[in-house]
Amino acid sequence: MPTSQTNPPLTTITPANIDWQMDDTGNMVPVSGEFGDVYFSHANGLAESRHVFLAHNQLPERLAQLTPKQCFTIAELGFGTGLNLLATWQLWRQLRGTHPQLATARLHFITTEKFPIPLADLTKILALWGTRAPELTELITPLLVAYPPLIAGCHRLSFFDDNLTIDMWFGDAAESLAKLVSDKSAEFTPYVDAWFLDGFAPSCNQTLWAEAIFTQVKRLSRTTTTAATYSSAGIVKRSLRSSGFQIKKVKGFGRKNQMLTAIMTDSDNFNIDIDIDIDDGNKSRDITCETAYSTFDHTVVIGAGVSGLLTAWTLANRGIQVTLLDKFAPLAGASGNPRALLAPKMTPIHHVDEHLHTIGYLYSSRLYRQLNIPAKKEKIAPVLESTGALDLLIKANIGTEQIADYPDDMATTLSNKHAQNITGLKEQDISENLYLPQSGLVNPQALKQTILLHPLICFQQLEVDSISETERHVCIEGNDLDENAISIITDHVVICAAFESHQLDKRIFDCRKIRGQLSWFTPTTEQLKSLPKIPLKYSGYCALFTAQTGDSSSNDVIEGRPQFLLGASFIRNDTDVNTRSEEHQISREKLVTAIPEMETIIPTDVSGWQGRAGVRTQTPDYHPIVGQLIDSKRIWAMSAMGAKGYALAPLCAETLTDMMLGSFAPLSAAMLARLLPNRKRLQTPLT
Repeated sequence: MPTSQTNPPLTTITPANIDWQMDDTGNMVPVSGEFGDVYFSHANGLAESRHVFLAHNQLPERLAQLTPKQCFTIAELGFGTGLNLLATWQLWRQLRGTHPQLATARLHFITTEKFPIPLADLTKILALWGTRAPELTELITPLLVAYPPLIAGCHRLSFFDDNLTIDMWFGDAAESLAKLVSDKSAEFTPYVDAWFLDGFAPSCNQTLWAEAIFTQVKRLSRTTTTAATYSSAGIVKRSLRSSGFQIKKVKGFGRKNQMLTAIMTDSDNFNIDIDIDIDDGNKSRDITCETAYSTFDHTVVIGAGVSGLLTAWTLANRGIQVTLLDKFAPLAGASGNPRALLAPKMTPIHHVDEHLHTIGYLYSSRLYRQLNIPAKKEKIAPVLESTGALDLLIKANIGTEQIADYPDDMATTLSNKHAQNITGLKEQDISENLYLPQSGLVNPQALKQTILLHPLICFQQLEVDSISETERHVCIEGNDLDENAISIITDHVVICAAFESHQLDKRIFDCRKIRGQLSWFTPTTEQLKSLPKIPLKYSGYCALFTAQTGDSSSNDVIEGRPQFLLGASFIRNDTDVNTRSEEHQISREKLVTAIPEMETIIPTDVSGWQGRAGVRTQTPDYHPIVGQLIDSKRIWAMSAMGAKGYALAPLCAETLTDMMLGSFAPLSAAMLARLLPNRKRLQTPLT
């Protein structure tokens, strides 16, 4: 898509320009158009990856030594074609098949790329590797399915069956690494175990070998962190030495005489638990240190709305037993609407890498599509129905010129005719629009059913009265449905109780409370012909959906029949959840004001409409509350998602779980600071 600006913003991602050359075996291979260097060896790129990065970071031995629930982190400079990742992923799968203790261990692969390859080119490149190395075929397909749009920031890809997390940071490598939080004063802080220094040759691209890069390499490493690179250039040797690494020249791959392998020996911290034999040419030595990652067995999550469900899911996928508590039932509150529209609140692209709504939406979209697979196996309705959505830009922070800066697979503007065809609208000029092809409708009941199938998640109905923390555990006391007093002892507690979170722990900000009512009705056959075919956003939103099996268990819908959804009202300081006919009318007026041709289609008599009201929780700065409570080691909060819970909760749950376990989060240090429960904006009560 052409940009609307002569000089694109610094955070606009420039896709890689791919040229093609013939390699030594007669195959066409990709070459960087920007730097004129090969993405991998002309001899055998996969063998080169295994020789340089896997063997000389000693990954077969080190990964096999991981203990249950331990996380091993690899950081790569230059994602390129993804071949290093695929080689590592395949090794990890092999080891997990032969080492039972790795069932709960995790591999975290962090990679940076300033010029990511467009999906079409990457698909072509990896198709070639699928024929040359059939063992990679099973990995190539899910990688391509999850490959994110080319926008700046961190894109987390989760492959739960393999206990593999991939964080793709698109943008300048030094800036991306600088955003990773690694606080060495903390009890548990993440570090990189092994570096893949895989940028183009220093003679072609000096930026990946600059001092700023190695400053971050040193900051994110610990004693016994290793590094490997195909390059043996003087600048690389000097930079590694000055960063505290002991280096060694070894035989390179193929016709290369030398490459470098290194281990950090100069660090202020000695907190890891791996044994590595380093052959320096004269002697071998073992380096054994104590663990630097957090392990625990059980967590209680209080509140079973979307935040609690996703927190439970994320913890369980890290091998943690979770007891999920709610005084009523899962999705009994504001999260239990018949459908939720998954569509981001867009921002100009120069803000996108620090825009939680955008990054959260992209992760949620990937996750819900993944969850469709187990849902289908269990004969549960799809978690996400991919519909696309059209924003009429009536209440938006972005215009059509700024939309043009985004890649088309993320957001685009349709012609008036195309927009009318795709929506079914006939009369209105809707040429000012934002089309979101990855948007869709989330089915909360299907999400709940799928999550509660996880063997490590147990739901218990309990009204919590008190939470008390000791040095070694947390005690939750409350009453069950039969008014029996219950006590639960656990390692950690996460409070996800929306506006009631403050009642459970006064350290959690007493947020603004906003009543929101969603309305729906069953349209006639004639009405169906004229209703919008895809979800629309305006000052509210509307969507047509067909009620699935299980929907009627929580909402008054007719299963198997189309339903038309409108919403939502927005009333501050109102916690009543009874349905109101006047709010049906408010939602109707929003729609017909935005789209006048709906005036004769949407019934004026709303007495037969159904509805559901809930209370949203919102902070003064509109950011959620995610993190550890002040003066606590075992009590955490995840709350205040506002009206964006289904877009924000999955990524916030990943972030919170990383905080709890001492792993790298998929958000920058600046963004994490904006989420903390004790941030400055939350130290003054609302008036």
